[in-house]
Amino acid sequence: MVHTVTFNPAIDYVVQTDEMTAGTVNRAKSADIFFGGKGINVSILLNELGIKSRALGFTAGFTGEAIEKGIAEKGIETDFVRLENGFSRINVKIRSGVSGTETELNGQGPAVGKEDLVSFFRRLDRIEDGDTVVLAGSIPGSMSPDIYEKILGYLQNDRGKNISAVADAAGNLLLNVLKYKPFLVKPNNFELGEMFGVTLDTKEDIEKYARRLRDMGARNVLVSMAGDGALLLDENGVTHSCGACRGAVKNSVGAGDSMVAGFIAGYEQGGYEYALKLGTAAGGATAFSEGIGKREDIYRLLEQL
Repeated sequence: MVHTVTFNPAIDYVVQTDEMTAGTVNRAKSADIFFGGKGINVSILLNELGIKSRALGFTAGFTGEAIEKGIAEKGIETDFVRLENGFSRINVKIRSGVSGTETELNGQGPAVGKEDLVSFFRRLDRIEDGDTVVLAGSIPGSMSPDIYEKILGYLQNDRGKNISAVADAAGNLLLNVLKYKPFLVKPNNFELGEMFGVTLDTKEDIEKYARRLRDMGARNVLVSMAGDGALLLDENGVTHSCGACRGAVKNSVGAGDSMVAGFIAGYEQGGYEYALKLGTAAGGATAFSEGIGKREDIYRLLEQL
């Protein structure tokens, strides 16, 4: 079973306009609503590939109810902690057809209290040996910055669970979980450079610092490189690379999460080389769609690789 953690889920309200002018009344050409947050995106893509998952985290208010209902209707099991105050955030994304620009206004999520965290950790007790736990994205300001470490410490040390941890985060959120030897970490090339205070100009540079992460504890390091594809340094020390899929980019949200989900599904089905390709195809399918990529698009793009 795969368990995804999204501490700050959101409703993404995506508006298409012909032109966006600040300080005036603008009219929408079309609008769509998506239920998101990095862990939820992973669950939705896994569901497209026939992999069951359970979505964990925190929700609040009428927007939180809508998020839970929306992803449950997709066939995803949910076990969120319901907060008494506030409401889950709404992110507004305005895409202008004339200029090709995208403007985002991300809402602020509700505060998470100590008792809420206790309830969340009780839910972690349902995780069993052999399960996968995906920790994805940033955390709310009301939470301790070492929360990812606490989760893995609780599961592995306090509960003695043999789990596969996946960390898709930046900076210290990722670096500080390496001591727990996560199965997979997935920075992009810019995040990888920022962790070590360097600029990565070549694939050789990226491989060098991916190896640093592996030496620090990560079993597998997957680095997404946008139009340059992806690089995987696996736990056996073998480097795999994959080019990018061809298509028109429509969406800037969820491609990295989709790559993580595709990698998890691909590894279950066929090992590291296939996992890298399926992850790349899944990321491309989302980038070329208005929302999270669909199964048919993923396997169509897989043929390019």
